[in-house]
Amino acid sequence: MRKIYVVGIGAGDPDHLTLQAAKAIGRTDVFFLLDKGEAKQSLIDLRERLIRGYSHPRKRIVEGRDPDRDRTPTDYTGTIADWRHRRSLVVEELIVEHLKDDEIGSILVWGDPSLYDSTIAILEEILERGAVSFEFEVIPGISSVSALAAKHRIGLNRVGQPFQVTTGRRLAEGWPEGVDDVVVMLDAQQAFTKHPEADIYWGAYVSTEDEILAAGRVAEVGDEIVERRAEAREQHGWIMDTYLLRRQSRLNGSA
Repeated sequence: MRKIYVVGIGAGDPDHLTLQAAKAIGRTDVFFLLDKGEAKQSLIDLRERLIRGYSHPRKRIVEGRDPDRDRTPTDYTGTIADWRHRRSLVVEELIVEHLKDDEIGSILVWGDPSLYDSTIAILEEILERGAVSFEFEVIPGISSVSALAAKHRIGLNRVGQPFQVTTGRRLAEGWPEGVDDVVVMLDAQQAFTKHPEADIYWGAYVSTEDEILAAGRVAEVGDEIVERRAEAREQHGWIMDTYLLRRQSRLNGSA
């Protein structure tokens, strides 16, 4: 039976790799990489560095082209479903062509596979089609959320209070009810600018050589973050950032 590891490799620092992940890489026969284009070559470079460092000499690396998708869709849910479907066809073809029945394959996932990543859903879709059979195991990694909190030396939650992880698209619709601490990912809209009263702990390319950090009241540092974000995107051709928004507690009747 074919086996596939979905390996979380951390937020960008090679030292984020866990011992469990390193052992899985060492057992892998075939690594599947999806090429995201020249602008994101650094994402491939880190994966290849980890493969060189921990894999066995007989391993093979195969690449497929990651399908393009609309970054500003009118139908977000439908667009993502279509992209995942097309992505699953690419991955399925790689598995059928390159992974033998008794071999182990690995997909190295930035951050943690369970947090805003499509790999698990894609493998489940492939299995549902029934054209190829395999078992898969998920190996957790250090997420950008955890790395961000560590860099800013903060806790994600306050005593006795919850926090929520959401997207910029959802934050743009309004602050979530029942929480005063919100971790935001995938914010192309820079929705934090609508909350000048909140404190922000922001980071881009966290734990990589290109890391940028900023913190303070949104009213005071928001414009700086917008400017630095635009400059970084222009320089690299892409940006990956995360932030925590924290407002004065209103839970349990407090001010």
